[in-house]
Amino acid sequence: MPIDQDEIEKIAALARIRIKDEQLPGVTERLRNILAMMDTLQAADTEGVEPMANPLDAVQPLRADEVTEINRREAFQTIAPAVENGLYLVPKVIE
Repeated sequence: MPIDQDEIEKIAALARIRIKDEQLPGVTERLRNILAMMDTLQAADTEGVEPMANPLDAVQPLRADEVTEINRREAFQTIAPAVENGLYLVPKVIE
């Protein structure tokens, strides 16, 4: 998939990334190399290969989902500027 400097400039503008003019050729070349590597990976035959979440077939041990601390809501809300029905009240920021 060929990519040129104009496309890099458009992508950078959309992403709000500033790329200096002297860096543009290097960035373009690196992205071309990345896209070429992706094309190589796309060409690999994956027929019959099952997807896997982890290449090591590792399993993450999970701890029991239990409450380990006491409810201290009232203690925390006593220092809040505004509270109503157990909820913190904050100023409206979106109109």
